[in-house]
Amino acid sequence: MSTAPKRPPLPAILLANDLLDGDVVFATTAGDGLAWTRDPALARIARDDATAEALEAFAAAEFARNHVVDAYLVDVTLDSGRPVPRHFRERFKTLGPSNRPDLGKQAGDGIEIRKVG
Repeated sequence: MSTAPKRPPLPAILLANDLLDGDVVFATTAGDGLAWTRDPALARIARDDATAEALEAFAAAEFARNHVVDAYLVDVTLDSGRPVPRHFRERFKTLGPSNRPDLGKQAGDGIEIRKVG
């Protein structure tokens, strides 16, 4: 018998790996729905169970469409309204390569919102 993974404490954000390029992406609000962004500052923050469930449903649908893999909720703190993961592993994923600070998210490269559809 399989059990559902334990949900992290709220507030939380949804992160995943884009299946096409492997980059870390974050669920964000786009119009009436959700989309993916590479900018962690734009991540949709789940402050209640209903939002967390909606993010989990979005992750399951995107996984089924082969858009993302390894999607999961990450507990965050808020710093000036921006989500900051509480754990090092996820904080590291929000930044990009540690050996080249001129590349990746910390340099502002490749940040965009990809509409789902």
